[in-house]
Amino acid sequence: MQDFRDNTKKELASIVARFSADIALLHSSRATPALVENIIVSAYGQKLPLKQVASLSTPDARTIVVQPWDPGILHEIQKAIEASHVGLGVSPDEKFIRLTMPQLSEERRAEVVKLLGKKVEEARIAVRKVRDHASKSIEENFRAKDISEDEKFRSKETLQKIIDECIREIGNLEGKKSNEILGL
Repeated sequence: MQDFRDNTKKELASIVARFSADIALLHSSRATPALVENIIVSAYGQKLPLKQVASLSTPDARTIVVQPWDPGILHEIQKAIEASHVGLGVSPDEKFIRLTMPQLSEERRAEVVKLLGKKVEEARIAVRKVRDHASKSIEENFRAKDISEDEKFRSKETLQKIIDECIREIGNLEGKKSNEILGL
């Protein structure tokens, strides 16, 4: 039964990691390299994430500076950023690209918070699917007489504790991101 707990924890950890990565891309009032680091750039005959072809820095709260390691691919980086529609102002220079974040209006903040809510619901649905799968597995083991009724109930209690912890973690991430978006 320890095996089901380990598998469930791994699946839930990947859901939380995916959720965290998804909400990092949501436009808030603060610039962060996570907004652009995974934009795919065509360079050297390959498609590479931006973080593999350039250094990313945030000199202030509303600016991201993209400095390619090879200035020859500056144009390809610019094209990839513009094609990604991340909503940042693109200002190319000779050796780097400056990305500026527009000030968020109250209306736009509300839209981003609504989008955050959708991402939270998607994560919760994924967690429920994992819970249902694990619960069915416990029931099948009980019906196959691999575990006793007491073990079944203990396993379900343990499963619910693991699920509650994951939901709490998603809620904490949601709260932090929501505060960040609203500028609190």
